[in-house]
Formats: sequence, structure tokens, C-alpha cells
Amino acid sequence: MEANTSVDMFSKVLENQLLQTTKLVEEHLDSEIQKLDQMDEDELERLKEKRLEALRKAQQQKQEWLSKGHGEYREIPSERDFFQEVKESKKVVCHFYRDSTFRCKILDRHLIILSKKHLETKFLKLNVEKAPFLCERLRIKVIPTLALVKDGKTQDYVVGFTDLGNTDDFTTETLEWRLGCSDILNYRCKYDVLERLMENSPQSWRFLQGTMVSLSSK
Repeated sequence: MEANTSVDMFSKVLENQLLQTTKLVEEHLDSEIQKLDQMDEDELERLKEKRLEALRKAQQQKQEWLSKGHGEYREIPSERDFFQEVKESKKVVCHFYRDSTFRCKILDRHLIILSKKHLETKFLKLNVEKAPFLCERLRIKVIPTLALVKDGKTQDYVVGFTDLGNTDDFTTETLEWRLGCSDILNYRCKYDVLERLMENSPQSWRFLQGTMVSLSSK
């Protein structure tokens, strides 16, 4: 009963914050529409050119990422390839796995989805039996482990499923949120909600933290 009550309260807190965020977004859109209404033809033309240029740059960036192997979840054959791959890309997630570990297959399913959604990040997997030197260097002892590499340096790790609720049934969004916390992929929407919650309602934030810890321990 207590667990159900906590879940209900947790859901209400998030729902209220999402409603507040939606209201802020609507207000921002109204403000932008008002600005557009007040622009003359020359200003509108300059704005159009600016946005077209931004779209061109975004398309170029997308093609560059795809040329470097982003957009898919790939296995690399050796630890030597690891160093080349992380050298080429700013953000990399590498799954250190073993064929006999069933939880690695659970992680594979989620990483396939995220690799297609987050082109800004390269998603790789490497068999630990083919990378003894690298595993020792990165101190990888628990399988599965995700190494989160940014600008060629390993910044963080997701070890086992501890950060994912200590359950095999975690959602792709939970993993996405965890990776977003390490800034290894672009995950801002709900993260903004939590930041706003911390700033504007510390009491609700403390409750939310306590509820998350309580739920993850059950």
C-alpha cells in the first residue's frame, strides 16, 4: 500500500511539473508569434535566411555523423578499433559485454533504439574477451558496463543495472535519462523539468528524490 501511495504521489509531482513546463512553452510560443507579427518584410526575409542556414548546417552535421558510423549500434572487433572510434567522435557509448551474460542482451535492445534516435552519439559494443588490456585500463570488472566517452576521454560509467532501478525491466527512457545525466547524449526535455523543480520547489524535489530511492530499492 505504501509503495502504491508513493508511486501515485511521484506521478502527481511529475504531472504538475510537466503541466507547468507546457504552460511556459506555450507562453514562449505566444511571445515568438507576437514578435513575428511585428516584423517587416526585410526582417522576415533575414530570419528566413538565418533558419535556412541553420537547417543546412544541421543536415551537414547529420551526414558527417552518419559517415562516422553514428545512427546504428555496431560491434567493433578489437580494442585497437575502440581507440580509433572514440578519436573520431565527440560522444561515444561503448557496451562492454560477454556472450554468456544475459543482461548484456537486455541492454542491446535498448541501445539499438537509442542509436537510431540520438545521431549525435556513437553507440558501440565490444566483447570483453577480445579486450583484456582495455578492460584492465578502464577498470571494468562488472558485466555489462557502459563506458561513456567524451572528447576521447572516459567520463563516466553505467555499471550493471544499479543506476537503472536495479531491475531487468527498466525502460529505454530510463537508460536515455541516465545517459543524459552524463551529457553523453542530448536529453533536455524532462531534465529541464527536474532542474526547474529543484530551483522552484526544493521540498517537492526532496520528496521526488526520496521516492526514486525507495522505489529502486524494492
